[in-house]
Amino acid sequence: MDTAASTGLTFRDAADGDVDVLVALIESAYRGDSSRSGWTTEADILQGQRTDPEGVLAVIKAPDSRLLTVERDGTVAACCQLEHRGDHAYFGMFAVSPALQGEGLGKVIIAEAERTARETWGVTEMHMTVISVRDDLIAWYERRGYRRTGKMTPFPYGDERFGIPQRDDLQFELLVKPLA
Repeated sequence: MDTAASTGLTFRDAADGDVDVLVALIESAYRGDSSRSGWTTEADILQGQRTDPEGVLAVIKAPDSRLLTVERDGTVAACCQLEHRGDHAYFGMFAVSPALQGEGLGKVIIAEAERTARETWGVTEMHMTVISVRDDLIAWYERRGYRRTGKMTPFPYGDERFGIPQRDDLQFELLVKPLA
C-alpha cells in the first residue's frame, strides 16, 4: 500500500499565507478548463467559483477545524478539510492538482485524513457530502469504504459563492465511513 513516505508527500496544517495557493489549487481541480485535465472536474455541472479566499481562511481559522495541506517536492499538491463534529469528523474541500490526479495520491491523502481525525479527535466516523450526480466520484469514495446514506441536502441555488449550476437537479448526498 502506498504511504505518504513512499509517495513523497508531506502533510501540515494550512497557514494564513497559504490561502491564495489553496484557492488556486481548489479552483483548478474543480472548475474551468484547467480542471478538465483531471477527473474530478465539475466544469460541466457548475461554473463560477468553487471557493474563495474568505472561505478558505474561515476553514483555517475555525475552531475544531483543520485544513491539511499536502506538499510534494516542496510544492502544494493537494488539500483537505477536517472538521470535528462531535462523534464524527467532516471531510471536505478535497483537491488534488489535476496534473497529479490518477497517480494514487488521493488514496494516500484520504487515509492520512482519516488517521488524523481518528487520532486527533477520537472520532468513530468520517462524513462527507458529494453532489449526487457525481457517480464516478461517489464510486471512488465507495471503493475507499464510504457508503451512500440516501440522505440529501439541497444545493444552494442562487448563492454564487458555491458556483453557478448548469442543471436543476443538484443536491448533496451524505457519505459515511466507520473509522476502526
